Amino acid sequence: MKPHQRDRSQRDVFATSKQRMSEEKKAGSSNGPVVTLKAVAAHLGLSAGTVSAVLNDAPSAKHIPKHTRERILAAATKLDYRPNFFARSLRKRRTLTIGVMAHEIGDGYGSSVIAGIESGARQKDYFFLTGVHRHDPQLFERYCRLLLQRGAEGIITVDYNLAHSLPVPAVAVPGHMDNEGVTNIVLDHHSAAQLALGHLRDLGHRKIAILRGHPESADSNHRWNAVQAVAGEMAIELDPELVVQIDSTDSSPNVGYPYGKQLLEKHKPFTALFAYNDISAIGAIRAFQEAGFRVPEDISVVGFDDIPAAAFHHPSLTTVRQPLQKMGEIAVGILISRIEGEKDQPREISVQPEIVVRASTAPAP
Repeated sequence: MKPHQRDRSQRDVFATSKQRMSEEKKAGSSNGPVVTLKAVAAHLGLSAGTVSAVLNDAPSAKHIPKHTRERILAAATKLDYRPNFFARSLRKRRTLTIGVMAHEIGDGYGSSVIAGIESGARQKDYFFLTGVHRHDPQLFERYCRLLLQRGAEGIITVDYNLAHSLPVPAVAVPGHMDNEGVTNIVLDHHSAAQLALGHLRDLGHRKIAILRGHPESADSNHRWNAVQAVAGEMAIELDPELVVQIDSTDSSPNVGYPYGKQLLEKHKPFTALFAYNDISAIGAIRAFQEAGFRVPEDISVVGFDDIPAAAFHHPSLTTVRQPLQKMGEIAVGILISRIEGEKDQPREISVQPEIVVRASTAPAP
């Protein structure tokens, strides 16, 4: 190709590209023109105000006949109408955004709760931003402030002892403090302890070791108090030497591994372990197996939470199931109701556990 031909070819390519970009800009996107609310109204022969009331779910929409509302919604779907988020936010002074403060993003407990939050927020057309607290009050305050600066209209805390009210509506999963403007989602820990200890008792276990939760974990003290109360009711004597306190914030199985070894080093016989959560139970099982003990033939193990990994560990883990995803869905539903001005919201919602029996428990040897 001669130089002048190559230059002309390059100019043609540039012109074609420029023309395509201009056409896409006019259309609003490469997928076609943006359909405005006025266009939907013109298509239906209705006023823009009527269409706006229905598509924005305004209070006045309830006075519009049902068949008209259905026509508007059907037309919006057919024409692929998409509301201008920024214009709607400015008009209503809303961001439709909530903040979520979790211990960590990837741990089994928090991720299950966040999955429920995501599901509930998506159904309400809300968006959420996430920060981490790692049970550090200063880190919590810092991230909470950042979430509020970025427009969060409410906050959900996950596994954090919320010691005070927040400037916006809040829900604590779990929560045990009575703070104004905060709804606590709690598990019935007494029932949970009855399920776990009752299962082990029915299998003939009497020497039961306990892994207590980290003191900063929101449920730790409440669960331990419930375990002590239920053990007394069932005439199960808890040997203090077989109660080990977890003081690590690790969210991997390593959180239970050294404490499983610690229990064995005490040389105090036990036939079962009730662990604070599934991840610590899995770590303890590894310690027992390395020391030559079989699970469940020599030591039965019960976890807590029923995270996804519990069913796929070997042996599969018997555990007390918390409805974690449901708790997340409840939390976001309550929070959005608070944000949108519904005053009569409960200060506490209790959910019920269930026992899931798998391969990690068996009759006492």
